[in-house]
Amino acid sequence: MARTAVATDSNSGITQEQGKELGIFVLPMPFFIKGKLHFEDIDLTQEQFYQMLEDDTPVSTSQPSPGDLIDFWNNILKDYDEIVYIPMSSGLSTSCDTAVVLSEDFDGKVQVVNNQRISVTQRQSVLDAKNMANRGVSAKEIKKILEEDALSASIYLMVDTLKYLKKGGRVTPAAAMIGAVLSIKPVLTIQGEKLDAFEKVRGVKQAKKVMLKAMKKDMDKRFSKERAAGIMALEVAYSNINEELLNGWIAEVQEAFPDMPVYADKLSLSVACHTGPGVLAIACAKKSAIS
Repeated sequence: MARTAVATDSNSGITQEQGKELGIFVLPMPFFIKGKLHFEDIDLTQEQFYQMLEDDTPVSTSQPSPGDLIDFWNNILKDYDEIVYIPMSSGLSTSCDTAVVLSEDFDGKVQVVNNQRISVTQRQSVLDAKNMANRGVSAKEIKKILEEDALSASIYLMVDTLKYLKKGGRVTPAAAMIGAVLSIKPVLTIQGEKLDAFEKVRGVKQAKKVMLKAMKKDMDKRFSKERAAGIMALEVAYSNINEELLNGWIAEVQEAFPDMPVYADKLSLSVACHTGPGVLAIACAKKSAIS
């Protein structure tokens, strides 16, 4: 039986320490800060990152270099026969497409999953892959299963400020200024391919209502069978949020879905770079596995 390794990038929210505990290999995502390259959870912590945003330090996302990715895989293949690699959604970064091209030189030993997920939903896919690998499922079969379920996930997130969306060109400076004056909280959605606008509301309370309503609709319609079968994961994600506000949000989500456990985790820095601090999100993802 082939020894199958499971690998991902730090957009999954899985830290280097957690990766070691879970037996999962995590490639740190790179960032350019003042023209210098830094790597998430290696020489760039969550605290440092948000302090830089607060200080208006220029921070930009990047993708792993081909050389770093090839070295990452080669080091894993010293101890394993094959790899399932689960990067962030191809709709949110070109890093997945780059990985697919590079994997062609590995004679099938590296299976890149175009999973269409990020953050807590990507994390669920990685955990599912690890469970399947532990049961002897091949890398090629794991890739097939994960890609079949790729779009069975949903994320809604509230942005606290339009400042970072303005920096990324997603809203105009004028719209950002008006939004700040009117306390507009954009609710965004990630449905596989991209981060997109969902609804504009005034205030945190209204934003939370919108997100809960949207998730309830998804659970009752899109994922009703999966929820009934107990194979939907429910998650909360956040970025540098007030602890009281976070705990209150988790409690609201749990109250809305009393039959489901709620997992909470920080947003990956690649998402936070575009949305800023103060984000609250709710997400769900189908658990992919074979009986």
